[in-house]
Amino acid sequence: MPGKTITDQQWRLYMRERQHHNQRVAAARAGMSERTGRRLEKDPRKPSERAPVRGRTIPDPLADVWESDLVPMLERDPGLRPITLLHYLQRTYPDSFPDDQVRRTLERRVRDWRALRGPRRDVIFRQNQEPGRQALSDFTDAGKLGVTIAGEPLKHLLYNFVLPFSGWQFVRVVLGGESFTALSENLQDALWTLDKVPGELRTDSLSAAYKNLSREQQADLTERYAGLCRHYGLRASRNNPGEAHENGAVEAHNGHLKDALEQALILRGSRDFPDLVSYQRFVDEVVARRNAARRDDLAVELRHMQSLPRQRTTDFTEAVVSVLSTGGFWLRNVFYSVPSQLIGHRLRVHVYDARIEAYLGSTHVVTHPRRCVGDDGERKHVVDYRHVVHALKRKPQALAGLTYRDQLFPRGEYRRAWQALSAALPQKDACKRMVGLLAMAHEECCEAELAGLIAADLEAGRLPEPATLRRRLRPSTAMPADVPVDLTDPRKFDALLTGNREVAR
Repeated sequence: MPGKTITDQQWRLYMRERQHHNQRVAAARAGMSERTGRRLEKDPRKPSERAPVRGRTIPDPLADVWESDLVPMLERDPGLRPITLLHYLQRTYPDSFPDDQVRRTLERRVRDWRALRGPRRDVIFRQNQEPGRQALSDFTDAGKLGVTIAGEPLKHLLYNFVLPFSGWQFVRVVLGGESFTALSENLQDALWTLDKVPGELRTDSLSAAYKNLSREQQADLTERYAGLCRHYGLRASRNNPGEAHENGAVEAHNGHLKDALEQALILRGSRDFPDLVSYQRFVDEVVARRNAARRDDLAVELRHMQSLPRQRTTDFTEAVVSVLSTGGFWLRNVFYSVPSQLIGHRLRVHVYDARIEAYLGSTHVVTHPRRCVGDDGERKHVVDYRHVVHALKRKPQALAGLTYRDQLFPRGEYRRAWQALSAALPQKDACKRMVGLLAMAHEECCEAELAGLIAADLEAGRLPEPATLRRRLRPSTAMPADVPVDLTDPRKFDALLTGNREVAR
């Protein structure tokens, strides 16, 4: 064919056919022209043997600086980037390299130097996964998913527990960072969900859990982690610090998980959730669909695992706090409210990843969702209005300047009611009416129903008024209908006990 390069195979075919046919037939059978056949007979060498050696068509722009300047720099520090070397040449030889025309040439030259003379690189060794031998545990940042809770951005991690043989996953939303508490609680949740225990638990170096801890605290955390693994019969192993590829199986699952969540959020049409429970339920549904395809492999893996111990082990950290006259206690720069009867007492607090539980001696007194101080270091408040509403009834004016006023309102409808009342009424009247609404919600046990009535009033342009809303909440006083009831003669029950069937009838 015109314009096509003749291959060695065509040359051999032509020469073989030429022994039995003329030039025209042999050339046709070899897929070339008769003229090309005559040219091949004049030079019996194979086409590959007589191909001209391609040389440079233009002078090498780096000939004067490559060996003298750039190679010694690369030998001292192979991590130098080509653009850095180019900037060096432009500063050192401004007349020879006035622009970026040699950038691509320099990039190719550095790439080839690293391939031939550069330092040795790490090799990734793929592993054969044995069923039930190992589980992988990791935290991954999920901030890029753009999830919001009631309109507020959610800064969170995902705890990912993976069985590499089957690919089965257990995922939990984590708000408090990579702590031992988060690892212990979620790891145990994963194991009890699985109802089996693998032979080995592989984690990263756990450097985030040790961050900002004293040497004594680090030793204590190490012992607690070892105790956790001993309780479940797990053999603990870790990556070397900074070597994420050593936990490559779980890193790949982290990426696939976040891709699946991203696609599910797109299909959902919204990244906003009413509360954290709804978001965790959404994550659970996505993970459950992924696990459904791994059911058969999981069944194989479960047969090679050991049984769970009889009970869980400690999955919280403990702190002792004093209840202040402000009706609560401070824990890690977060204020938590408690019933006012506990003022002056010392409480023992169990700190879990997502909640705190306080005890007076061995008696549980309060549970709160756990809050963490953000990067700005601003203190936060977690307040249950039921703990302080009785005091506010005596001092309603305190509501106006209350430090944790916005956290006091149990629902958004109450917060909007305060905004409307404070804008339309004098401060004294607004505080009194708002405290009355909170007291009614507590005393009548109608927080949700009252919130609906408040929302209806606000939409109608009316200011919520406790007395009016109380009448609308009060049940009807109409007498119930008189329903006749036929009572059985007690003598029939006695007859059944004595076996007298005639009387029983």
